Amino acid sequence: MDERIITPEEIEGDIFESSIRPESLDEYIGQEEIKENLRVFIEAAKMRGESLDHVLLYGPPGLGKTTLAHIIANELDSNLKTASGPALEKSGDLAAVLSNLEPGDVLFIDEIHRMPKFVEEILYPAMEDFELDIIIGADSKSRSIKIDLPPFTLVGATTRAGDLSSPLRDRFGIISKLNYYKEEELQQIVKRTGRVLNMSINGEAALEIARRCRKTPRVANRLFKRVRDFALVKGTGTIDYDITIDSLERLKVDRYGLDQVDIEYLEALINKFNGGPVGIETIATAIGEEVTTIEDVVEPFLLQEGFIKRTPRGRVATDKAYAHLKINRQSELF
Repeated sequence: MDERIITPEEIEGDIFESSIRPESLDEYIGQEEIKENLRVFIEAAKMRGESLDHVLLYGPPGLGKTTLAHIIANELDSNLKTASGPALEKSGDLAAVLSNLEPGDVLFIDEIHRMPKFVEEILYPAMEDFELDIIIGADSKSRSIKIDLPPFTLVGATTRAGDLSSPLRDRFGIISKLNYYKEEELQQIVKRTGRVLNMSINGEAALEIARRCRKTPRVANRLFKRVRDFALVKGTGTIDYDITIDSLERLKVDRYGLDQVDIEYLEALINKFNGGPVGIETIATAIGEEVTTIEDVVEPFLLQEGFIKRTPRGRVATDKAYAHLKINRQSELF
């Protein structure tokens, strides 16, 4: 499957994200409750002269978990060290990261739910007692040694909080769920991106991108980047409403933020399987996609926006899906 422009997952072209990332809680748009709570916890930790409690950030991809980790480090006047759950394959990988921490550092582990269990267990004493328990040697000559670690703050990010083990989850003092963004917030984000990248965009155009970005800042910024290209080459160098509509139509992103893969899914469900119920494996075969791709990438937004329903017998298209595709629902025969 080719990379979809509206996927909330990070893709190679998103490297520009780091250049537009806000650096403080004041600059960060949206997630107001999380911001205000973090502001209090960070200020209290600084007043006590202690490291901030460990922070778990969870929610769908593309909502700003990595950005918040950077901001937490900035607000604490600390260094940020980063790691990724899947990359920590051996106990020694995590031990090396932990043993290089300085007092007050913030360690950010993305996709923390994907750490192997035996690696995760190294974190328990590190988080609770700032100690590293490692075993050196092999077989009868092996022995356990303890290494004291400096006080640090672990910021873990996950898109699947339910996959975290209870022992790990319980060691986080601050747990925050990031929610999807409102249109007005996304419009502000798009306009801010325009200012940072020195590209003029009017309010109508920013709102149209906000409406089609699947409630996700990462997608909004990616769409902005592509519309900017059309504005420079096909337009006047300014992003206005007309060039935005034309660009998004060329990109095949419709007014709900659905793209060609979403439409193929809904059309197959309705036209080939009479609207369901039908199993996910059957749909995957019908449209030539992997089951995991459909479950993790295609269906979450369709479910959230009410285009499909999951039932014990399979997926079912809703009235909203029929209306959006302008297909008349056949009346029941019985």
